[in-house]
Amino acid sequence: MLISPAMNQGLREARFAGDGPLDAAGVRQARAAAAQVPDADRYVAGPSRRCAATADALGIDCVVEPALRDWELGGWAGERLDTVAAREPDALADWLADPGAAPHGGESLLALCARAGAWLDALAADGAAARDRMLAVAEPAVVRAAAVHALGLPVAAFWRLDVPPLTLTELGGRPGRWNLRCGRPLAPR
Repeated sequence: MLISPAMNQGLREARFAGDGPLDAAGVRQARAAAAQVPDADRYVAGPSRRCAATADALGIDCVVEPALRDWELGGWAGERLDTVAAREPDALADWLADPGAAPHGGESLLALCARAGAWLDALAADGAAARDRMLAVAEPAVVRAAAVHALGLPVAAFWRLDVPPLTLTELGGRPGRWNLRCGRPLAPR
């Protein structure tokens, strides 16, 4: 089970990643959603402040999972989308069209999907872990990448998936045979 973190200022401003904290509204929404968090045997979270603060506000004690780190966007991290589009329109267009492109100097979409997929497959391959119900607080890009991998979708399908804040995405099954249940809000909008 994957929960996307609560809202923060960077998301409101359409910024590329960046490890900003939750804003006051995000904290309130996460606290209100705490009663809707499903039970699990293990709890993990991506290493961002946003994931940690969301887990805390949801009332869950998570172990940090480095494989769930946010998409590394190099020189674009923290930048606004409109600023990058004005400054580097060709690079942005290449990045959106080519899953192997990384004009920002960070991780390509292919690399992100491979990383999320390797984490997911390793969980399923570990007998003890496969029997546990795991809940992870993970950045939306990581949730999207895991879904692309789990369903064997073309990597370009990543851009067609939307993972709003504080939604639950469930993956059940095993490598090569995953089932997806996505987008259940944890709290009323």
